[in-house]
Amino acid sequence: MTDKYAPLLLRNQLCFPLYLCSKEITRRYQPMLDELDLSYTQYVVMMYFWEMKSASATELSRALMLDPSTLTPIIRKLENKGYLMRTRDPRDERSLIIAMTEKGEALRDRALGIPARMAGCMGLSDEEAHELGALIMKIMINLDKEN
Repeated sequence: MTDKYAPLLLRNQLCFPLYLCSKEITRRYQPMLDELDLSYTQYVVMMYFWEMKSASATELSRALMLDPSTLTPIIRKLENKGYLMRTRDPRDERSLIIAMTEKGEALRDRALGIPARMAGCMGLSDEEAHELGALIMKIMINLDKEN
């Protein structure tokens, strides 16, 4: 006999362990990020700029899958801390170019140990971590197609 309510059982939900994991990982990051005076989202933005050096607001929004309205106050705070600077694109005055500053680049050295510390908490091999990340991004891409 099958239970018609089985799809509603918490143990049958993928969203619940994803939610718990995300919440716990963010909580584990916070003490390390407090040392850098960054929120988790600010840290994600900084990781993007450590890699890309500069980008338009639109490029940043697409890459991080965050709305521009969410990113604007984050960019402003990082600019106030001296890590990023915003300038108008000389080719299109309506567009902003966001770039890493020397102070923002220097912060990178202070953040260098965070990924290894977090990997140590998770107990996954490099291969498992890569596989899990790829599966989660596949979900995100598929969900994005639905919009």
